[in-house]
Amino acid sequence: MKRLLTTLFAVGNAFAALSQSADTISTPAFKFSGSADVYYKYNLNGNYTDNKTSFTNSHNSFELGMVSLKVEHGFKKGSIVADLGFGKRAGEFSYNERPALTNDMSVAIKQLYVSYQLTEKIKVSLGSYATHIGYELVDAYLNRNYSMSYMFSYGPFFNTGVKADIALSSSLSAMVGVFNPTDLKSVTQNSHKYIGAQLGYAPAGTPLKLYLNYLEGKDTAGIQNHQVDVVATYQVNNLLGLGYNGTYSTYSFNGDKAALAGTQKWWGSALYVNCDFSNKFGLTVRGEYFSDKSGLKVFTAVPGGGDVFAGTLSFSYKSGNLTIIPEFRMDKASADIFNKANGKPYNLTSNLLLAAVYHF
Repeated sequence: MKRLLTTLFAVGNAFAALSQSADTISTPAFKFSGSADVYYKYNLNGNYTDNKTSFTNSHNSFELGMVSLKVEHGFKKGSIVADLGFGKRAGEFSYNERPALTNDMSVAIKQLYVSYQLTEKIKVSLGSYATHIGYELVDAYLNRNYSMSYMFSYGPFFNTGVKADIALSSSLSAMVGVFNPTDLKSVTQNSHKYIGAQLGYAPAGTPLKLYLNYLEGKDTAGIQNHQVDVVATYQVNNLLGLGYNGTYSTYSFNGDKAALAGTQKWWGSALYVNCDFSNKFGLTVRGEYFSDKSGLKVFTAVPGGGDVFAGTLSFSYKSGNLTIIPEFRMDKASADIFNKANGKPYNLTSNLLLAAVYHF
């Protein structure tokens, strides 16, 4: 009996020691989140080909957007982010890896990267992540408008490579990185690389955020690209918030491309006015000007290029994690790049849209 009691006492002490040790070891951080969006759109020209921006290429049709599932895990100084997308929106986002243009059930790795906290102020990440360029994001629930801007649609979607995020001070941040050419997760060993950078300013105690973004490099065809991008947000009060995005992108073509010799460019500017009347009701007005005088993006079939002004009015109703977005949009171009239902060219298009977005 004495031996049995001694044994039980020793085992009890061992369990107590293990329990105490487990309590003092930090638990790995884990987060699982996701979102989904669906919409209906009616084009007032009666033409589904009028859409010149991303993700809403339809007319008089109920459409599935994207299901996203995101896992984040971190322990000590290391962490990983895996972000998967399912659906038509995911396929358009990863258009270089999309198996078929008619495949609406595309599966895409939107983001996948591993990070290491090198020092208290420097974090290094390796993998693929949403680009630092621009104001809007691929996930519908992160945008106030459902339809996308021209600058989002024709700028980079994501970058794949290595980057370092640096906290310069309490209000200043920076990022520098080396990436594959734009929107490519895999390239040949002889491909060129892009250089990306960001400088952020977010002073404590003020509702202002400023970001200066840069991206440059040669694409797989050897065309040199430079892009400078500015993003600013200012929360005036609980009712009114402002956002701005301006971008300027140039391309230098080789001499053998006679039709496009020299430097060509496109640029854009957009203002976002956000009003929140309560925690349930809000609206956003987006006004965007997009210039494509070199005919690189929207006006490829128009001699001398052109420009377009787009105005978007989006209402929002929130019920918990669900957001309902009724939206009206009008695009006015300097040339007849749109079409009536009978095929007649036209310089104006308008859309009515109703979207439902859920996230958790």
